[in-house]
Amino acid sequence: MLKLRSDFSRRDVIVGAGALTISSALPGLARAQDAAILKKKIPHSGEMLPVVGLGTAIVFNVGEDATERAQRREVLEALVAGGGSLVDTASSYGKAEGVVGDLAAEAKLRDKLFIATKVRVLDKAASVAEFQRSLKLLKTPKVDLLQLHNVRDPNQSLALYREWKAQGLCRYIGITTSFDNDHDAVAACTAREKPDFVQVNYSINDLECEARVLPAAKDAGAAVLCNLPFGRASLFRLVRGKPLPDWAAEFDAKSWGQFFLKFLVSHEAVTAVIPGTTKKAHMLDNLGAGHGRLPDTAMRKRMVEYIGKLG
Repeated sequence: MLKLRSDFSRRDVIVGAGALTISSALPGLARAQDAAILKKKIPHSGEMLPVVGLGTAIVFNVGEDATERAQRREVLEALVAGGGSLVDTASSYGKAEGVVGDLAAEAKLRDKLFIATKVRVLDKAASVAEFQRSLKLLKTPKVDLLQLHNVRDPNQSLALYREWKAQGLCRYIGITTSFDNDHDAVAACTAREKPDFVQVNYSINDLECEARVLPAAKDAGAAVLCNLPFGRASLFRLVRGKPLPDWAAEFDAKSWGQFFLKFLVSHEAVTAVIPGTTKKAHMLDNLGAGHGRLPDTAMRKRMVEYIGKLG
């Protein structure tokens, strides 16, 4: 049900505001091909990562239906064609890992993708089994980023993850949360363990991570991934039927989706955003947030104030 509400809300915003249609979305791919998408540095390595990726929670949890899978394949292909590479999934996302693995293999995209997955907080034997299952489903001998899913303990150890990294089973390790109540624990773990990545819930109507998690990540030299960038679709419901403000053109936002994503990407501590979608047109629109100018500090404040008044 969440997937249907999310897609419906965004489609209504696009049509109601006249910000984007399917026909106008397709030229967005040409623009993305003509100009390189913005990339940011992974602090612990210097590797550059495109700022717009793809999240797979809920939206890639599909079965064997050929039509559903074809739509997800179009999304993956649009991501890569538009200069993106990051695909974030998890062992707990139902069938999402398997769908990503199958489609990446079918489309021969594995060497073009930066695959991130997650293992939950379990005992060692269970964690090992879960990670082995993830590798099998993803059809890969290693992942680019392995994350400990939803850290709630400030004393959480990443020793096992460091072992896997040393064995070459992952290139980077990280921790995640999607809950404001866990931010203290995530910040404490980040400060002590200094992971390569920290993934956190962050949107223009949920700024909680700015207080503790983002400063901790910056101090630890950790890259930051933003999940729930559209506030669980609440942002699209908030702006439904409303046109973009004229001043959005000052940072080259051409849709509400780009407005929301550019706000996040413009934060100095943020490395990439990972919005989920089932539609090629939405993937193309999201990629547009990685092109053109970004809002500066004063503009970011104006954006927050504007959205706050709508709520």
